[in-house]
Amino acid sequence: MTMQPVGFFMLVLLAICGSAWAEAPAAHVPRTITVSLDGSGDFVSIQEAVDSAKKGDTVFVKPGAYPQNLTIHSKEGIKLVGAGVEQVTLLGRGDLVGVLHVGKWPYGATDIDITGMTVNERGGHAVGIFNGKGITLRGLHVKGMVFGQQVRDVRIEDCVIGGSETTGVQFADSQAVLIGNVIHDNDYGVNAAGKSEIRLERNVITRNLFEAVLVGDHAKAKLISNTLVKNGSGASFLGSSRSEASGNIVGFNGIGFRVAATSQATFSFNAMFNRESNYVVAGPPHVPAQELKPESDLVADPRFVDAEHDDFRLRPDSVLLNKGAFGYLGALPPLKPVSVNP
Repeated sequence: MTMQPVGFFMLVLLAICGSAWAEAPAAHVPRTITVSLDGSGDFVSIQEAVDSAKKGDTVFVKPGAYPQNLTIHSKEGIKLVGAGVEQVTLLGRGDLVGVLHVGKWPYGATDIDITGMTVNERGGHAVGIFNGKGITLRGLHVKGMVFGQQVRDVRIEDCVIGGSETTGVQFADSQAVLIGNVIHDNDYGVNAAGKSEIRLERNVITRNLFEAVLVGDHAKAKLISNTLVKNGSGASFLGSSRSEASGNIVGFNGIGFRVAATSQATFSFNAMFNRESNYVVAGPPHVPAQELKPESDLVADPRFVDAEHDDFRLRPDSVLLNKGAFGYLGALPPLKPVSVNP
């Protein structure tokens, strides 16, 4: 009996597909890879653990002070989780600049989530983010600079960043959101340069020698509900930058807002309470510019709970409650009055 051509080709096709199905690799099951200095985990080296991780994996770092540097590149969709900021410290080693790097020229990294550890500085830098996308730093204590260049969708949330001899957080040609951080004791708090686009929301930025926030070049910035206090200046908008600031407390600085004639900045519902001037046109010399104040901005003592000891919550009798669309101005919710039982 002669097989028809159509039937013959169907058998060949089924054989080929069956072979392909049989050889298809199994889907990767996300796993947790453990790092421990005492050898009780899968790795002693954080770098080796990260290098072995695949998309969906979590690298969990047990308590310890790790004399290691770490570079995460050519990776997608992995998490690096420390046992806690008080329990895990990346110390770095050698003469390398920086301790934690995400992305690496010409390689990048995508959808990387890092949380729960302290990162020390080396050579003035602590964390570098390069040529990546979807990078999240959450719940970290960074003792030095966080620097990002040509990165997108960066989110820095609930971190404490300070002690840099230059800048706490600096971005060049990048896009980032900073929410709920404390950025303190640097030369500059946050610096947006190049064509960066940043959003700062509910951050406390304090005790920086110069500006709490510096926006320059062609950068764009939105400052929403931040507390910028006890700095050289609150925020400076220079170069050809485009910015808006709304719902912020800018107080106990030398100068509040400093605006270059070449930049554009719009203000609304900010509380201003600074030593020298609340608004100036950038010099030299700086020229006081009360005309920059919109009607909705307030000039008033914020009435913090204890500004001397950095408790920047508002007292219940503060005049900064319920202003415009804001239940309260600044980063921190007000102290609730003590209820007394009759």
